[in-house]
Amino acid sequence: MPTYPEQCGNGPVLPAMVRMFCVETRVVLRCEKQGVVFYQFTMLGNNGLFSHGIFSRRGGVSRPPWHSLNVGRTVGDDAAAVQTNHQRIYNTLNLPAAHRATARQVGGAQVACVTEEDAGYIFPATDALVTNVPGVPLVMRFADCLPIVLYDRVQGVAGLVHAGWKGTVRRIVQAAVQTMTRKYGCLPANIRAGIGPGIGPCCYEVGADVIRLVRQELPYPRLLESRAHGHAHLDLWEANRVLLAETGVTQIELAGLCTACHTDEWFSHRREHGRTGRFAVVIALEQR
Repeated sequence: MPTYPEQCGNGPVLPAMVRMFCVETRVVLRCEKQGVVFYQFTMLGNNGLFSHGIFSRRGGVSRPPWHSLNVGRTVGDDAAAVQTNHQRIYNTLNLPAAHRATARQVGGAQVACVTEEDAGYIFPATDALVTNVPGVPLVMRFADCLPIVLYDRVQGVAGLVHAGWKGTVRRIVQAAVQTMTRKYGCLPANIRAGIGPGIGPCCYEVGADVIRLVRQELPYPRLLESRAHGHAHLDLWEANRVLLAETGVTQIELAGLCTACHTDEWFSHRREHGRTGRFAVVIALEQR
């Protein structure tokens, strides 16, 4: 486990009870604030214009098997505990919980453009949210599927993508980038992308049906590594990196953190046989 030898160098000095510590791990910072553990991409940063947090399972109040920072409301956890966990997350980033926009994730390719009027709204059957509105946080929930954070500082546009194998095959991350370019005038070269923690190629074994669809829809090398009995290991990380590069996005950071390998830090639907919680990813354009 990482240790926290010094205060994060960014921002003002905080009182002792709310001091935040950060340690760099690959291309992400592992941070802790009042016991809540979250990660931030170093390239995206928190620069007064954009804030984000990839929250681990640490620092909440839920009991096993949802321990402890579960934000999933449909996995069997106590509703009051989930609500407390949500509030801790927004408090950590100093964001207004009531203004958040979120979605019911289904593994599709639907992208929603979030307006000021959508504050507090839950988009049905949606797997990517994009916005140019400051002060409306976007939030999604994960437990092996990839969170992908998109940010164009030039146009002031941000996006959050949920990419499991279904969404990846349906090219959800490309749909999000294309929405940012078409709706908000973003240039792909200006978009920075962070591919967050998700199940890695080390652990993601898939069967014949998934293999067939991946080969049909994503004809790229090195996405599948054959295993016995007609199975293979799927590399969602590389698949989404290639899809981003195809759209012209070249500024890409890959966390390289496997949720199934590290259930002490992350919820993993695969490793924990479905009896687990969901971790949150929250992004927001800051009020200027």
